Amino acid sequence: MTEISKLIEKLKRIEALHAGAATPGERSAADCARQRIRDKIEQYRQADPPVEYKFTLQNMWSRKLFVALLRRYDLEPYRYTRQRHTTVMVKVSRTFVDNTLWPEFLELDRELTGHINDTAQRIINEAVFGDSSEAVEIKAIV
Repeated sequence: MTEISKLIEKLKRIEALHAGAATPGERSAADCARQRIRDKIEQYRQADPPVEYKFTLQNMWSRKLFVALLRRYDLEPYRYTRQRHTTVMVKVSRTFVDNTLWPEFLELDRELTGHINDTAQRIINEAVFGDSSEAVEIKAIV
């Protein structure tokens, strides 16, 4: 299994975990997990009406991941004219954000960012130079 395949499987397991999968067989069924989360959104929507959220993400990969996660659950991301590209707006229930969406995003983002950082470090070490450690800090002359 390649590194990318392993990462994809890990991300699917994270989704299943946040969907509340009850059995190991369910955890492997991504479609069932996604539907359970959509059902949660509908339950939260009835008890806790959607409000507008503003999310500011750190980098383009986190933003792309977050937007994809929203769309996966049939939520419509948007931003207003003149907002930064790292800003994502969405109307969603507070309960869903607190209990499912944000915790799942953070876990997925941590895995994806770690993989991207490891891959970039390996490429730099092999293609440019093996020592890419931080520059030495020296005392400034005043």
